[in-house]
Amino acid sequence: MSSDAGSSHRTTDARPPLAAGTDTPPTQAYDVALLDLDGVVYVGPAAVPGVPAALQAARDEGMQLGFVTNNAARTPEQVAAHLTELGVPAAPEDVITSSQAAASVVAGLLGPGARVLPVGGPGVASALAAAGLTVVERAEDDPAAVVQGYGPQVGWAQLAEAVVAVRQGARHVATNTDATIPSPRGVLPGNGALVGVVRTVTGQEPLVTGKPDPAMHAECVRRTGARRPLVVGDRLDTDIEGARRGDAASLLVFSGVATPADLLAAGPVHRPDLLSTDAAGLLVAHPAVTPVEAEGTWRCGGWEAASDGEQVSLRAVGPERDGADGLDGLRALAVAHWSRHPEEGRPAVVRAGDDAAVEALDGWGLTAG
Repeated sequence: MSSDAGSSHRTTDARPPLAAGTDTPPTQAYDVALLDLDGVVYVGPAAVPGVPAALQAARDEGMQLGFVTNNAARTPEQVAAHLTELGVPAAPEDVITSSQAAASVVAGLLGPGARVLPVGGPGVASALAAAGLTVVERAEDDPAAVVQGYGPQVGWAQLAEAVVAVRQGARHVATNTDATIPSPRGVLPGNGALVGVVRTVTGQEPLVTGKPDPAMHAECVRRTGARRPLVVGDRLDTDIEGARRGDAASLLVFSGVATPADLLAAGPVHRPDLLSTDAAGLLVAHPAVTPVEAEGTWRCGGWEAASDGEQVSLRAVGPERDGADGLDGLRALAVAHWSRHPEEGRPAVVRAGDDAAVEALDGWGLTAG
């Protein structure tokens, strides 16, 4: 991303991520939100409840929105039309897809007119053609590359063509390797699961062009002119890592794939700067997590978490702060745990110090040890 992208809005001290919070809502601290789509704006065909109104409010406060998706199935025009139908007005130029990123990379590697076999939804072939590449349908058409992206109709026949082409020497390029995608029925197989089929049969590692590679976020920054971007995502291994690799701040939401247990176990590159239930977190200030006198103990709002290196405990120490979102105790747990394990991710063994903590942990899906 641009040299300005991470210079003025990330913490530069030794405190763990999440510790600083924001004194003002992100709409005032950042100029552009780079939003993932699946699990952030919508799940399946439907909008995340309340998110379209929240994004309109963010726009009303002066924040620009860009949409950066690893889902390669649809064209930017289709994505923009879907967003607009959901109450989030968008133009095709507001959308960056992983198919576009893959097409750009392949065109740079192979040159204009190179023959490429697409695997995935219509967004894959459309992006390849738009990049000046020649789209072919069969391995016998002698493609120089196979570009594999998500598509709900991908089946054995397409995977077989990809395997034959790669075994004949075509370069295997994956738009992303997300193992799962969110849906109203729960998590479902993502592109990474199907990429694994081709990888296993051919023995060839694919070139991955989508998030967490920072190129997609960087392109969105270029299009919007962002100087203080904030990446909003539901996945630690793509959205949050992509933000960190691009030196941008990040907001993790729990409306998609990531869980509180995933957050606690996150390694350094997967630790977000801010936390929210959903994208409405753009509209409110985020509390700081502060150290207290006892070693390894941190406080956020009415909660205190202490880590002894092997376990981290939570207890209520006061009333909830005004406007609390129900995540202050989780913020304290994460910072306490990460402060003991600054260089590595490790699952947290959590203890409850009182009945209020038991109830809170249960609400986050965490089991007290």
